[in-house]
Amino acid sequence: MAIKNFKEVTAWQKSMELVAEVYRITKNLPKDELFGLTNQLRRAAVSIPSNIAEGNGRGSTNEYLRFLYIARGSRSEVETQLLLCVELGYLQESEVAPALELCTEVAKLLNKIISIFKD
Repeated sequence: MAIKNFKEVTAWQKSMELVAEVYRITKNLPKDELFGLTNQLRRAAVSIPSNIAEGNGRGSTNEYLRFLYIARGSRSEVETQLLLCVELGYLQESEVAPALELCTEVAKLLNKIISIFKD
C-alpha cells in the first residue's frame, strides 16, 4: 500500500478537527490554567496531525509507523486531559463530548493505519 499525501489521510483530517475543537474548548478553561492544562491540551492535540504529517514525509514505512505511534500516544494524552478537565470541574461533560468523540474516531483510524502498515 502506497503512503498517501498526509492531507489525504482521514486520520490527519479528523485530528485537525480535533485540534480546532480543543482550541475552542480550552478558551473556557480558567485563566490560571493558561500555562497548565490549556497549554498542555493544545500542544498534545497539535502533536497528533503533526506527527501523522511528519511520519508521512519521512518516506519510509518504519518511520511512518513510529510517528503514527507517537500520534496515538498524543491522542491518549488529549483524551486523558479532557477527562481531567471534567473531573476538576473546569468543563462539563457536554462541553468535551464532541472532542472525546473525535478522540475515539482518531484512535480507530490510527489503529487501522498502524495495522495495515505493521503487517
